Amino acid sequence: MSNVRLIGRLIIICYLSFSVSAAFAQVGDYRTDFAVGVNGGYVMSSVAFAPEVPQAQLGGLTAGVSFRYTCEKYFSSICAIVGEVNYAQAGWKEEILDRDDQPVPLHTDGSQSLRYERRINYVQIPVMARMGWGRERRGFQFFAQIGPQLGLYLSDKATTNFDVRQSAFNPASPDYQYRGLRSSNVVAQDSLPIQYKFDYGIAGGAGVEYSHPRLGHFLLEGRYYFGLGNLFGNSKSDVFGKSNFGQIVIKATWLFDIIRTKNDKIK
Repeated sequence: MSNVRLIGRLIIICYLSFSVSAAFAQVGDYRTDFAVGVNGGYVMSSVAFAPEVPQAQLGGLTAGVSFRYTCEKYFSSICAIVGEVNYAQAGWKEEILDRDDQPVPLHTDGSQSLRYERRINYVQIPVMARMGWGRERRGFQFFAQIGPQLGLYLSDKATTNFDVRQSAFNPASPDYQYRGLRSSNVVAQDSLPIQYKFDYGIAGGAGVEYSHPRLGHFLLEGRYYFGLGNLFGNSKSDVFGKSNFGQIVIKATWLFDIIRTKNDKIK
């Protein structure tokens, strides 16, 4: 519940900040710019399990629509609110190693190693406060942005080359031997269904934008998402104390202006 209160406070702070900014817009240069567009990129995802599960980053795709409302330029800072609705592939990829930090073989000849990954598909909705420095209509601008992000579960699929249920729970199964070879005895995540279908956390990033008066705005951004929610239960009777996302996102966006402030002084 503390995480819910935290993200609620962060949302309130973000919107209060921009409400105050809009109320005192006469201090800076007023803007009513509204732009929409599309975005796409690559997600590198992992899950912070407690107890720990050895992992590598799981790569996936993200794509969606973007919205930006620019409200003012305060001194040299361009203030805006950015929203997105994206499809994103998240999840985790396990590094199944033995006690010598070597891959655990699937067959005795060592031709294959054990592998497991769980890909989880979401609709992600970040809403971020943005500050930019540079040109607005023609040229380059550097920007940074941060805000809350919500995620709605769509589906998930595990990809593996061994029977995770037999390996975890049936000592009579030939696959059960793999548990003894693994350096980590934490295997419950391989067969547990996703319990919490609503994800939430904080997203933040920085990037560069190039604007052209006729072609629109082209953005390249690096972003990090820190999940505050869990995938699995975290009560005293559950296996994991936490199971929250960490995601690195590289994203490109194209925006075109729907509403543009009439001011010849804006460069």
